Amino acid sequence: MAEYGTPGRREAGGPADFEPGTLVDLFLRGLRDYTREDALMCRGEAGEWDCFSRTEIGERVRRIALALRSLGHERGERVAIVSDTRLEWALADYSLIMSGLVSVPVYPSLPASGLRHILSDSGARAAFVEDEEQLRKVREVREELPELERLYTLEPTGATVPGMEVIGLDELERRGGEAPAELADSYEEYARQTEPGDLATLIYTSGTTGQPKGVMLTHANFYSNVLQSWRVLQIGPEDVVLSWLPLSHVFERTAGHYIMWKSGVRIAYAESVDTVARDMTEVRPTLMTGVPRFYEKILERVVEAAEESGGLREAIFRWARGVGEERVNREQGERPVGPLLRLKCAVADRLVFRKLRERVGGRVRYFVSGGAPLPVEVARFFHAAGIPVLEGYGLTEASPVVAVNPPDGVRLGSVGPPVPGTEVEIAEDGELLCRGPQVMKGYYNLEEETEATLTDDGWLKTGDIASIDDDGYLRITDRKKEIIVTSYGKNLAPAPVENAIRQSELVDHAVMIGDGRKFPVVLVVPAFGPLRKWAARAGVDGDRDDGELVADERVRRRFEEVVRERTDPFDEHEQPKEVLPLAAEFTVEGGELTPTMKVKRRVVEEQYAEEIDGLYREADREHEAEEREAAGGERGGGDAR
Repeated sequence: MAEYGTPGRREAGGPADFEPGTLVDLFLRGLRDYTREDALMCRGEAGEWDCFSRTEIGERVRRIALALRSLGHERGERVAIVSDTRLEWALADYSLIMSGLVSVPVYPSLPASGLRHILSDSGARAAFVEDEEQLRKVREVREELPELERLYTLEPTGATVPGMEVIGLDELERRGGEAPAELADSYEEYARQTEPGDLATLIYTSGTTGQPKGVMLTHANFYSNVLQSWRVLQIGPEDVVLSWLPLSHVFERTAGHYIMWKSGVRIAYAESVDTVARDMTEVRPTLMTGVPRFYEKILERVVEAAEESGGLREAIFRWARGVGEERVNREQGERPVGPLLRLKCAVADRLVFRKLRERVGGRVRYFVSGGAPLPVEVARFFHAAGIPVLEGYGLTEASPVVAVNPPDGVRLGSVGPPVPGTEVEIAEDGELLCRGPQVMKGYYNLEEETEATLTDDGWLKTGDIASIDDDGYLRITDRKKEIIVTSYGKNLAPAPVENAIRQSELVDHAVMIGDGRKFPVVLVVPAFGPLRKWAARAGVDGDRDDGELVADERVRRRFEEVVRERTDPFDEHEQPKEVLPLAAEFTVEGGELTPTMKVKRRVVEEQYAEEIDGLYREADREHEAEEREAAGGERGGGDAR
């Protein structure tokens, strides 16, 4: 099937035959249309799942919103939410919506300096903070935040911050229940005064370069994107979702929060990131969102368990995987699946795949993947196992969904066609442009950056290089700013190469370097757990610290083999010529990762500049030695003749 990366290629995702609306409309309609008793769930103190009806949620939101108004908050003021994903995050968000306030979500993993930048730049007057840890960060930067007057704690802490009023969520609800009659009587009327074009949120892009920018998203942006995505995803009140990704990120906020509320879905909040595997078996979701690393880790654990079992069990797993993936390849290529293959698949399902589905609850209709490219071999495995993964594409500036694979038309390796009401186009340099009602208002207080990103006729420059096939499915190949141009003028897209390397169980992260250099090299962050197991099998002492382990010549050779094997399908000029295993993991706190776990390439290059230069010097010396040896051999041959 032909693909088009040529300029001017345009595709539209169908009509946008819906009226603009607000998140107030979405919330109130959700209360009116669905009266279920188990609308939202979270784990209680006794370890059981506590259920809350939509009526209870509506009343709690009403009380908190009234308390905010009684405390003097005025329409349009910014209020931050600094918390992990939890029921109270949803309560805070809906309360701000119903109060006419602008939410400013903040990743709780950010250090105090990052928190200070967002609270200061947004001019937040107050903030919902999760716990004592987040209060501590506020204390550290309190003197630099003169506009911040009040904190609302989601958990009881009893803690204080000098010069600032601290109010617990329970106290807010109590005050809201005692709000003056003139406020209580006008609650819904006041909320409905919100216009579609009003600002709903400021979301600060985590960004792989520079300071985060505040993306201004309106009520109409979110409302339209909910309807656009809902039409594709086929979600209804019979569904159950386990929410665990950060609600401070626009992906989970739209896909796991607003869309699910609009659809009447039962939402269960995972106790923590560490309990997701256990929570899946208890909640038994029919839908879930995740980032590619989530699916990669599931596959890695499955493969590792099979290898540790060894013998017949490992052989059965490999056979079942091969059979299932053969079926997927035939279906993707629109080739027939014969009776014999169907019989093999039935056996494979009974022996292997049914057990895997039980490990994720046994009822998953499909997963949704976003935030970064999903490796095709990972997607193929899940499809083979009967758990389709719908890969989509979006960005904060588009609320975020631009395209997504429909459940009945998944095309592996693509991010699907544009959602209804969305146009996409390939620019002269291969950059993907998009236009639709979900595109942001602009960057907060950054006029030049806004003008550089939004065209006069409404096109958003995504910064991604893409192609469109003749059925309108998008494929994202790389970030425009991350294209590597070698000193020989060769253009390299690092993401496909890095993704291929990361599919090794021994690799956690891979970062290709080479802009302005003769050739590319790659920095590899080992997956130290699997690496130590490999070391034990290979007779390498794996009990040493990380630095000593990666410095071992046998370990370095193993990573060179991994990179060579994984990059063999690529053109020679795309293959890294040198490999450097790193002794330290990438972290958000260390600055190498964004809160959404994307690698900050520039930060990595700066932090490891000395090692990178050393790698190139060593490569140059080896190249010169090879040239001298070759020249000496030629002269020697001549003398012999």
